[in-house]
Amino acid sequence: MDRPDAAPGTPSAAARAEWRDIVARYQQPSVRRSVTQLAMTLLGLAGAFVAMHFAMRVSYTLVLPLSFVAAGFLVRTFIVMHDCGHGSFFKSRRANDLVGFVTGALTLTPYAQWAKDHAIHHATSGRLDKRGYGDIETLTVGEYLSLGRLGRLKYRLYRNPAVLLVLGPVWLVLKQRVHTPGSAGRREILGVHLTNLTALLMLAAASLWVGPREVAALYVPSILIAAAGGIWLFYVQHQYERAYWASGEEWDYATAAVEGSSFYRLPRVLDWMTGSIGFHHVHHLSPRIPNYYLRKAHDENPYFHRAHRLTLRESVHAFSLRLWDEERNRMIGWREIPRAALRA
Repeated sequence: MDRPDAAPGTPSAAARAEWRDIVARYQQPSVRRSVTQLAMTLLGLAGAFVAMHFAMRVSYTLVLPLSFVAAGFLVRTFIVMHDCGHGSFFKSRRANDLVGFVTGALTLTPYAQWAKDHAIHHATSGRLDKRGYGDIETLTVGEYLSLGRLGRLKYRLYRNPAVLLVLGPVWLVLKQRVHTPGSAGRREILGVHLTNLTALLMLAAASLWVGPREVAALYVPSILIAAAGGIWLFYVQHQYERAYWASGEEWDYATAAVEGSSFYRLPRVLDWMTGSIGFHHVHHLSPRIPNYYLRKAHDENPYFHRAHRLTLRESVHAFSLRLWDEERNRMIGWREIPRAALRA
């Protein structure tokens, strides 16, 4: 496989066989570990909301810090749903679909629709001619320069971190209340409606217990923080300077997975809360590996060590990258666009 800063190429048959043999060793889920993880996640989420409920009796200022804890458990709940969507959390498809639907309702995510769109993302990640599903919108320098003033303004606003992380979570929560045109079949459309109904019933039951105002005061900030965290994670997993983008026959699945997905090195607490999704290069190479085996797969195989390593501090810089420069084969910021090209 080529270095991250090299031109994209197609690995040999031997290289393809190598990575298939590697990932096959980690693809069998453990029922014990999955059930334990599910129980700890849901109990932790419930405990965070109970703590917020009692904190609210003292002062709402005590609730806000706890909302970050609840948001962390919502992210972890989402990761369980995410694994179920890949069929990697349980061996049984029925068990995956049941747990995926429930955890999806808790995170306001229509499980069937999301799983279908996310599978398309995995199949096309890093492919310039197949953008549009589950991606942060990314234009090439040429595409950006071909836009008019209004088009450039819209793209600049979209790629602004404040828009992505503040307005983005609100848009994400609202957008998932309806099915995605073009990718939804009957199962996905029904799933969206059932998720909305289930979420409403859950919120209604909680409102009968503690009142609608308290439910809104506890759940809304938690889900929005969790959504912002999810956007942050997804952004830095594929948006960094030496990311991988290619078109047509030049695109290769394994190269896109390992070189186009970052190894986001998070502190242990954040790694636990995010279900080790920072080992995204491993996950993209084989989404059938359960989240609790991702670290093990990375640590035991030098094949994965060539992935681009990203720290928390470095991930902040990733938000200054806006466009894919096809000539330089890397992501660039606004200031790197030639002024003469902007005036053209």
